[in-house]
Amino acid sequence: MFAKLAMTAVASVCATAWATGALAEDTVVRMGTEGYYPPFNVFDSAGQIKGFDIDIGNALCARMEVKCEWVTTDWDGIIPALNADKFDTIIASMSITDERSKIVSFTDPYYFNGIRFVAAEGHGLENALPADLKGLVIGTQSATGEVDILEDYFPDSELKLYPKLDDALLDLETGRVDLVLASQFVLGDWLKSEDGGCCEFVGEAFLPDFAKGTGVAVRQDDTDLRDALNAALADIVADGTYEKIRGEYFAFDIMTQPKKASEHLGN
Repeated sequence: MFAKLAMTAVASVCATAWATGALAEDTVVRMGTEGYYPPFNVFDSAGQIKGFDIDIGNALCARMEVKCEWVTTDWDGIIPALNADKFDTIIASMSITDERSKIVSFTDPYYFNGIRFVAAEGHGLENALPADLKGLVIGTQSATGEVDILEDYFPDSELKLYPKLDDALLDLETGRVDLVLASQFVLGDWLKSEDGGCCEFVGEAFLPDFAKGTGVAVRQDDTDLRDALNAALADIVADGTYEKIRGEYFAFDIMTQPKKASEHLGN
């Protein structure tokens, strides 16, 4: 189970404490993250970990009345490290997938990484559905899920692929493409930059059909910890704590689940 300071009770007693809410003041939850995925988890100039994931994790610990202890590790080995008891959770913007769910257990989602279109200001578009974009040129990065969506749902638009998303955005600035489709988080950061001042979001965010949101991962047998995290997440959403943290990073809703592509775009 999860870590305790030397003075705390044995693991079996800890499990009962999670289930009943009777946690000792010195209970420690080791929160595993990466540190190279801004603005979600990143090292600052002093080498301290910060970001949206970190603020949410600290809020969850505060609500559970436990102490957060942050542990960083490389992304490639983060799930093996969790299952080897190097820490108790992974809160590192990890997408919930069927494959990962075979080896770890996830909480409810704490955000959804929707994808969205951007276009130059003055585009005249009221929406970004397939009929709206007929005959227009849409750019996106190659070898991404966005390519599949454009090929499946936008057959009457011209698709331009780029090795890097930055190249697609440069062509949007210069008018070589009409729109770009990508993660709303990446595009949101770009829109706040000097280069992105040319453009704006068009239409609503939506999810690839396989997407299930982003959750906190725990070991599969740590059901009490998972349930405690879910209860804490519901609490911080209900009392406005979550929204306050979200507002420090993003100017758009990231907790409400967007429609899936099949529902939003039709086929």
